[in-house]
Amino acid sequence: MAEEQQFQAGVNTHENVIFSCFGGASNTGITSGLASLEAVKELGLTKAAIMCLGGLPTNVKPVFGKTKAAKKIITVDGCPFECARKVVEQAGFKPTKSIVLTRDISMKKKGLSEDIGKEIKGVMDYISDDEVKRAKDFIVKTIME
Repeated sequence: MAEEQQFQAGVNTHENVIFSCFGGASNTGITSGLASLEAVKELGLTKAAIMCLGGLPTNVKPVFGKTKAAKKIITVDGCPFECARKVVEQAGFKPTKSIVLTRDISMKKKGLSEDIGKEIKGVMDYISDDEVKRAKDFIVKTIME
């Protein structure tokens, strides 16, 4: 009973929730995920948590309960497709803020498949520490507003 009550609407386990696209096929999706993780690390789990985006269309009760209880719902997408925002809205939630890295921090999207050939790079070779930091700072600022 106590576990179910923890996930009911109105029971606040995380003040704010983040739904992030972790799109592994581009630098922007990976940066979105890394920056969201860094934002949670900086703010702490009582202030913010990353929710399971796949839990919304599959009706996972804990995801719905924590989302209903959150003060802010933040979506973080790497590119203009805005998959995270669309999934959240299709589940019946209105994001407090929709962050798109190509728009909000002027990131350039690069598909990881563009360089596949004889010299395959590691995933992190496509990621800029500066862009992760700028995205994380933008997420933190949005939550703290």
